Amino acid sequence: MCRWAAYIGEPIYLEEIVSRPGHSLVEQSHCANQCHSTVNGDGFGIAWYGARSEPGLYRDMLPAWSDPNLKSLTAHVQSRLFLAHVRASTGTATSRNNCHPFAVGSWSFMHNGQFGGYDSYRRDAEMLIPEAYYPHRKGATDSEALFLVALGEGLADDPKGAMERATARMEVLARARGIEPYVRLTCAFSDGVRLYAIRYASDDLAPTLYHRWSASRGGRAVVSEPLETGELGWEQVPQGTFSTFDGEDMKVEPFCPRSAQQRAA
Repeated sequence: MCRWAAYIGEPIYLEEIVSRPGHSLVEQSHCANQCHSTVNGDGFGIAWYGARSEPGLYRDMLPAWSDPNLKSLTAHVQSRLFLAHVRASTGTATSRNNCHPFAVGSWSFMHNGQFGGYDSYRRDAEMLIPEAYYPHRKGATDSEALFLVALGEGLADDPKGAMERATARMEVLARARGIEPYVRLTCAFSDGVRLYAIRYASDDLAPTLYHRWSASRGGRAVVSEPLETGELGWEQVPQGTFSTFDGEDMKVEPFCPRSAQQRAA
């Protein structure tokens, strides 16, 4: 499993989420508390939004704690909206193309979790990616496949519905040819305007997800684990939900993936 953190609000230096807090994302890359693996050293990445609609993207296969470029970048770049991720591989290779976040146009996406037994139906999952988006398939992860399938399902016009349909299509494959747990999923994604997050699982063990509004920063952090031990104000996102964050505003809705066959029934 991986760890990730996202932020939306008034511009801040990336280090205020990524590296400065006592339990920052870099700290979680080698000392995670609420994860099967305490070490998440199979690469890292950041996608951040500035004056342009497309996000800046920096990814590498090094452990986050050992890259001086990451420390320098986060200390000098400010952003109103960014996604950051440290990776623990669930089977695919440690490579830059497999590091999150992934980006296509104005969209960025990162994921923590797994589709059980993905290697046994990887080819079928690849076939779900529409031809128009397949050129963006650079790596081999289930996470990138889910993102591209969701784009094909209409992510730009219907973020919640597109992710429900994409997750359902991947879950059908997992249940037919994979192993339990079929789906465990927390993800964050953005179009550069709003931040979205999902917490879902086919069992009752979805990965952890928290959020906190900071009046002093004028922004909200959405994270796998709280950034400071014992800090008040962190709220856990319920399992089976789709959250939309727009500045201080927050909307939480049920997240109910259903296949095309189920929708037609």
